[in-house]
Amino acid sequence: MAYDLIIIGSGPAGVSAAIYAARQKLSLLVISKDMGGQIAKKAVDIENYPGFDKISGPNLIKIFEEQLKTNKVEIVFDEVLKIEKPDKKFIISTEFGEKYESLSVIIATGANPRPLGAEGEKEFIGKGVSYCALCDGPIFRDKVVAVVGGGNSGFETALFLSNYVKKIYILEFGKEVKADEENQRLVVKNNKTEVITSAKVLRIQGDPSAGSGQVKLVKSLTYQDLTNNEPASAGGFSVAKEKKLDVEGVFIEIGNLPATSFVKDLVDFSERDEIITNLESYATRTPGLFAAGDCNKGKYKQIIAAAGEGAKATLAAYDYLLKNKG
Repeated sequence: MAYDLIIIGSGPAGVSAAIYAARQKLSLLVISKDMGGQIAKKAVDIENYPGFDKISGPNLIKIFEEQLKTNKVEIVFDEVLKIEKPDKKFIISTEFGEKYESLSVIIATGANPRPLGAEGEKEFIGKGVSYCALCDGPIFRDKVVAVVGGGNSGFETALFLSNYVKKIYILEFGKEVKADEENQRLVVKNNKTEVITSAKVLRIQGDPSAGSGQVKLVKSLTYQDLTNNEPASAGGFSVAKEKKLDVEGVFIEIGNLPATSFVKDLVDFSERDEIITNLESYATRTPGLFAAGDCNKGKYKQIIAAAGEGAKATLAAYDYLLKNKG
């Protein structure tokens, strides 16, 4: 059986696309690793989504799930590894060894956390290094932690963590933080957070006294203080000072990378590996293949923007099917 439309991803773009597809009575399948995408990791309440003064990420996801059930949308929890189009139909291969056929596809896979690339980062994932404050924040109750990233995500993470931890350092590589003024105001108000700018994280270290049979956990972070350079020679070169913070948790919030590798042969990419689409229809260069949400090339990565793109992508896919189904 070939579906009319397969949607990959169940964040705001994927859910919106599925609701519109169900209303058009398309034979439809949603394939997703999890429910809600990045909303599931949202550390603070969402206050800019129409219809709600504020709502938590998990509660919004519950509403998404109910809407999909109400519209009788079939959903499979699996990870797409490859999309091919040998003829008029797409063939989608998944991690669980399944293959699905469809006449059209919408990619709505969002983005994955961008790694920091510092020494010790990979070693301490799950042992003090985290990319999800909502998932791991309560584990660090009454501890000192660092948040790497001075944008809105970093400040929102710090606000959430302030409910649990004793002290928070926000480290920003640039000379100024990029978070909105309101987020900055709220962080200053909680009195638990110290913001450090011009800070390049070099190393994440564990407890040096841990024995060979013990699990090593994060105990410190070392960064270069790029504001305090000292002359290193008569030639005028300078060396940034290294400074150490005693922390037991490091939350990395420096942006996301589009989750798009499985479709590399069918689309064009931006310099940031975002899928390039037609701005009106969200069509890619492959007929019948569309992309919506944070996996797309675009400046504004917002929940409401992703939902709108999902709806538009389905309407465009419906038009495509009317012209090519037969």
